[in-house]
Order: sequence, then C-alpha cells, then structure tokens
Amino acid sequence: MTETNTVNHPKVALVTGANKGIGYEIAAGLGALGWTVGVGARDEERREAAVAELRAAGADVFGVPLDVTDDASVTAAARLVEERAGRLDALVNNAAITGGHPQEPTTVDVDRVRAAVETNVIGVIRVTNALLPLLRRSPAPRIVNVSSSVGSLTLQTTPGAETGPISMAYAPSKTFLNAVTVQYAKELADTDILINAVCPGYTATDLNGFRGTRTPQQGATAAIRLATVEDGGPTGRFFSDEGEIPW
Repeated sequence: MTETNTVNHPKVALVTGANKGIGYEIAAGLGALGWTVGVGARDEERREAAVAELRAAGADVFGVPLDVTDDASVTAAARLVEERAGRLDALVNNAAITGGHPQEPTTVDVDRVRAAVETNVIGVIRVTNALLPLLRRSPAPRIVNVSSSVGSLTLQTTPGAETGPISMAYAPSKTFLNAVTVQYAKELADTDILINAVCPGYTATDLNGFRGTRTPQQGATAAIRLATVEDGGPTGRFFSDEGEIPW
C-alpha cells in the first residue's frame, strides 16, 4: 500500500453494504490497516451495531446511512463523507442482492431482474458518480466493485466450469457490473483513479443461505487488496484471491 497521506490524515474509505458479511469484513480489514472507514448501510439498527462492534475492535469508523437505490440517500451520504473526511481514498461498492428465486429465464418474474440490476448495477453507478468528486481529491483513489465469477461470460460458456445454478437476475447483473467497470476504467484511464472488479468466492453469507465454503474474512481479502493497491497497479480488470478472472 502506498503511503501518500501524513500520519495525522489516515486514508478514508466508504464501503457499501458494510453492516454484515463481506462488507463488514472489508470495513474491518481496512480499519485494521489504520484507515478511517464509512460503514454504508440502509438498515439503521444493523449499521449502528456494526459501527459499535468495529469501534470496540479499535477501528476508526463512522456510520453512513445509505440506500444505493435512492438518489437522495446517496447524495446525503456523499455530503456526510465530505463533512466527516473531506475526501475519499477508496470506494468499495459491495452492496448487492440476488433478486430472489426462482430465476429460470423462461419463467422469471421480470421484477426480480429489475431489482437486481437496480441495486447491483445502477446503484453502483449512482454511488460512484456521487463520490467521484471526493475521490478526485485523493492522491491515490481506488474503486472496487464486488462482482462474482458467475458474471464471467467466459466461464459461463466454458463446458464444465462451475458457475452455479441458472440465474436470470443475479448472474447477468454481475456481467453488467463487469462491463460497467470496464467503461469506467476506459474513461478514467488518464487519471490516478484505479477501478477493478473482484470476486470474493463462494462465501457464506445470507445471499446464499450461508452455504458458501469461504468465510466472510476470506471473501474480503481481494477487495481489501485492490482498495490498497499501489500506484501503477491494475485497472479495468477482474480478480479473485487466485488471480485474474476472464471477463
């Protein structure tokens, strides 16, 4: 991690969906590195409980009321981060939903697809654009979009590859998010902003009924690594703990 700020000015991150699961562990991991972390979440009770737990563990965190599907909420969140920290060094877009089940293409309720895209894609665009002015104030800004290997069209079309059940909402929303990540990287190529997508792996969270084989702490490692990547690091790419994933 490149140290570009003084001792009196720790780096600042905002993590969406940080009240539980992978998002919580990303916030915890960055806090353990000495960062100030905004814990973004829409559920007030869970958000404040997470903030209390993280502070008890020694992390410098603050709660950020944030519903990524609501323009006013995102605008207010950006204002709060500005008031609290004045800038942003890393944005981790972690908040996501599955869209619910069933998701077979021929019978899917289109509202499931719409809900997944609204949170997993449009929410990321909404939050990223609202926070970009604060990211531009950082000497080493980073954006991390938490995606999934099920969003890889390469893997989805590779015979024998493990890509989970047929999914008309969740998996395509992550494919969409991957494409969005590439477009941001292309526009921001001449800036200091590095933006990448990460797959946390099959992590035990409420999104999969806690059936995952990885812990939330393990699922957070790739995002933490990309949020703290050194200057000159990758941008517009897709990673897991095991290395780069094909789009």
